[in-house]
Amino acid sequence: MTTATAIVAGHGLALRRSLPLPNPPGRATTSVSLSARPVTPARCMIVPASPSPRSRRCRSISSESSTAASAAADITDEEAEPVDEVDPQAEVCYLDPDADPESIREWELDFCSRPILDARGKKLWELVVCDATLSLQFTRYFPNNAINSVTLRDALASVSEALGVPMPDRVRFFRSQMQTIITRACGELGVKAVPSRRCVSLLLWLEERYEVVYSRHPGFQAGTRPLLALDNPFPTTLPENLFGDKWAFVQLPFSAVREEVESVGRRYAFGAGLDLDLLGFELDDSTLVPGVAVESSRAKPLAAWMNGLEISAMEVDTGRGSLILSAGVSTRYIYSGYQKTPAATQEAEAWEAAKKASGGLHFLAIQENLNSDGCVGVWLLLDLPPPPV
Repeated sequence: MTTATAIVAGHGLALRRSLPLPNPPGRATTSVSLSARPVTPARCMIVPASPSPRSRRCRSISSESSTAASAAADITDEEAEPVDEVDPQAEVCYLDPDADPESIREWELDFCSRPILDARGKKLWELVVCDATLSLQFTRYFPNNAINSVTLRDALASVSEALGVPMPDRVRFFRSQMQTIITRACGELGVKAVPSRRCVSLLLWLEERYEVVYSRHPGFQAGTRPLLALDNPFPTTLPENLFGDKWAFVQLPFSAVREEVESVGRRYAFGAGLDLDLLGFELDDSTLVPGVAVESSRAKPLAAWMNGLEISAMEVDTGRGSLILSAGVSTRYIYSGYQKTPAATQEAEAWEAAKKASGGLHFLAIQENLNSDGCVGVWLLLDLPPPPV
């Protein structure tokens, strides 16, 4: 047993102990370092808003004590921020006038039924399209007997025509059940369809629309369960090319996380960030954000393979003593395991608690050495609940 120090992009993080990991078949012994530090509790609150203004945030995450959070729940309707009136039957067709249409090269898309009945007593379907910054927003309702790839193809083409923007290079979607229709429609338009749960802006917008739009529609059916629920399959074995040599639980101050997000595009060849301002993260600079640092002697190839996975979240299964990696729309891997000891379980639980306290925000960093000053790739991740529709 040795003590290790992991350096994530120049920020020193002392890790208290190294624990042996169960060996994958045919692989040498690896190790994991676990470290957990107390994090200021955070409050997560959805901010209802009209769907079109770009400046609105999807939600607000702030570093406040649980006492303050409880007090906030007692705010009267008169004291709460006013909600813009929205016609629940109106469709959205919006482009931020300050946005450069040519720069919007990726869209996020959902095409699914809503908890709303039309005049025939049948469920309405809806197409919702946006980009990661919500500079582009488009919605359109459809009867349930018009759901096919041709309908979707024509609707996507109309987004481009109505808003005067080029067709995107890529479209992300998060429902595996719609993969055939979406892939076919996008393929006919020369657009790459990417199954991914990194549709963060879309997922939060759907959550907001449920409260502000769907629940106020005259055909709304309360208590209706989503027709196409998100898959949560049992995790499978990690492919051989994704193994690292070591991994460690680490934490960074929120201020350092911001620096890393801002530098993902210019400092690292691999990785992905999130728009923390749009998402409404207002954590204290000192709030610790949990992450996982991975050491690999082939860090660059590993980061390249990870870059193509559309990584969305990491979680600890303390019952099985394993770290789970979620990717794509319905893929979960057993990233690695650790020996279940009281100390290891306690620290793993504390890491999950830190993730919850930071509003689900966490990160993955790949390094050539846990003691090195720098990363090969950094991914900012957000653990989100499934949308209500």
